[in-house]
Amino acid sequence: MSSPTLHMLCGKIGSGKSTLTEELGRLPGTVVISEDDWLSGLFSDQMSSVRDYVRCAGRLRGVLGPHVASLLNAGASVVLDFPANTVETRAWMRGILDRCGAGHVLHVLDVPDAVCLERLRARNAQGDHPFAATEEQFHQISRHFVAPTLEEGFTVELHRL
Repeated sequence: MSSPTLHMLCGKIGSGKSTLTEELGRLPGTVVISEDDWLSGLFSDQMSSVRDYVRCAGRLRGVLGPHVASLLNAGASVVLDFPANTVETRAWMRGILDRCGAGHVLHVLDVPDAVCLERLRARNAQGDHPFAATEEQFHQISRHFVAPTLEEGFTVELHRL
């Protein structure tokens, strides 16, 4: 049996985080925890702006952090389908790792903005995603994107388009 691994995803909206999550989630002994699914189920009626997202995501992280650590400590691998796009969010994820002896991989999806926007338009047209971000929201959220640095101490796997 392999040791439990926390898989984290860093990439802009439309970069392919959910697609990679599906692939990683098929690994034996792996549980997927999707921020979009949890936020939609718990807070969809409270989220109409980026500010609302930040507030609700913070509340969700406070509850799920210890739960994810428990899953890892129990021997399950976890795909944390949360955007690891800021130093603050990655510090939260580092806190999960500090509570357990699990391995980790930070999957960084390096996809050009034009491709992300094209995928976002297609996803919105399909209508099957819990949140339909606008192009304006894409740009607003992308302004906060900070690529991980070596000093953060993560094992990085780079995925380029």
